[in-house]
Amino acid sequence: MNEIYGQSKYGENFSQWFEWIIREAEIYDYGRYPVKGMGIWMPYGFQIRRNVIEIIRNLLNETGHEEVLFPILIPEILFRRESEHVRGFEGEVLWVTRGGNEELDVKLVLRPTSETAISYMESFWIKSYKQLPKKYYQVVSVFRYETKMTKPMIRVREITTFKEAHTVHENFEDSERQVLEAIDIYSKFFDELGIPYIISRRPQWDKFAGALYTIAFDTVFPDGRAIQIGTVHNLGQTFTSVFDVKIQKRDETIDYAWQTSYGISERVIASIIAIHSDDIGLILPSNVAPYTVVIIPIPHQDEKIYQSIINYCNDIHNILKVNNIRSLIDERLDVKPAEKYRECELKGVPIRIEIGFKEVSQNTVTLFRRDLRKRFTINKDELISVIKNVLEEYNKNLKEKAWSWLKSKIKLFSTLDEALNHIKEEGGVALLPWCGHEACVYKVLERLEGVAALGEPLNMSTIISIDKPSNRDVYCAFCGKTAKTMMAIAKRY
Repeated sequence: MNEIYGQSKYGENFSQWFEWIIREAEIYDYGRYPVKGMGIWMPYGFQIRRNVIEIIRNLLNETGHEEVLFPILIPEILFRRESEHVRGFEGEVLWVTRGGNEELDVKLVLRPTSETAISYMESFWIKSYKQLPKKYYQVVSVFRYETKMTKPMIRVREITTFKEAHTVHENFEDSERQVLEAIDIYSKFFDELGIPYIISRRPQWDKFAGALYTIAFDTVFPDGRAIQIGTVHNLGQTFTSVFDVKIQKRDETIDYAWQTSYGISERVIASIIAIHSDDIGLILPSNVAPYTVVIIPIPHQDEKIYQSIINYCNDIHNILKVNNIRSLIDERLDVKPAEKYRECELKGVPIRIEIGFKEVSQNTVTLFRRDLRKRFTINKDELISVIKNVLEEYNKNLKEKAWSWLKSKIKLFSTLDEALNHIKEEGGVALLPWCGHEACVYKVLERLEGVAALGEPLNMSTIISIDKPSNRDVYCAFCGKTAKTMMAIAKRY
């Protein structure tokens, strides 16, 4: 057993715990592949990943997005067309400069993101307002030469689960509407996963390179650090003007189109693991768990009795299957039931069913609920109704506990020193009165190592029970002027 087992996952042990759980639960093999910053999704982890992707796919498809697939390579000439974008990503770019034994005539970029490639192709595809709005998305690998200390799923050189959406609009007003739709899609997505979030408008110095502005979703990990789990950008006409994406408008004038983009990555899966789990192992929301139910037959010395147990397990499995509940019978004879129980808890199976001679003879089923770690017995005839009720309570419990955790890590302070001391000692997010001018925040925080501005929270009433400061006696914690709103700061991944 790994030395971290049974210890707290919070505070100093969180990084060790996270590396332990993704290895022991066979989710993600990281650090052994001989390229720094790249990991391998193992079969169990890949199923979790697939289920997460299907949730966001469904949300995007329901709102008129169309899935595409662009090449992984971007010619240098396209990548360098937008200067601000280049400045934002150039230090992170991985280049392809040779083909076989020959130097390439045109250097190629392993895509860090796809605004340049997609905008270039949109200049051929889109000519009229009648084609708009247009909404594309793809789920692909992107590559960034991360120079800081890499962390599995959190800070990597190959982001393997990058969902990027790219939209085109006739005017600014429609692009703003799309930003709101994107925020709504991500809110529903994270709600389905039970991940709590702060929505904030990033300071201009921390926006996406080339965007007018960036809206970010952040959550807080058990070590008290905030982590960005999703972003939404209004790109304005930045890329359409560079790539000549012109459209005929309703009034028959010609103008550049407007764009938005928004993305998530495997940090979402890292958040599911970090926020819901415990010292024993994973606790997975039922909609992403590879198996919602695992059925474990209890061995018996009498072969006929054991065969009746297996038959009973098969009946249970078929009932679950007919009702679209993902289940598995663990019939391994070389593994004791107690080890199977531990493995189910390690891998975050929401419900475990235990079937022995007693259950068969009494026509009952013994259930174990992972989140509460409680065992109870029901009649077989009640199986589906009870499981559906349990899963509803289970997911609700995960979500409520997660939101309670996040709210406990968000504190309001009146002075910067108080906030910094709290972040240093306890972690989490500090809210400070703010005048609304970014320059005063930047001047203060550029001197401080390890503390970042998340921005102005947009879901204030959800994350903390206070109103925006309106009293003239409330002053900005950064410059001393009258405060008009709030600024969130935190240690950040």
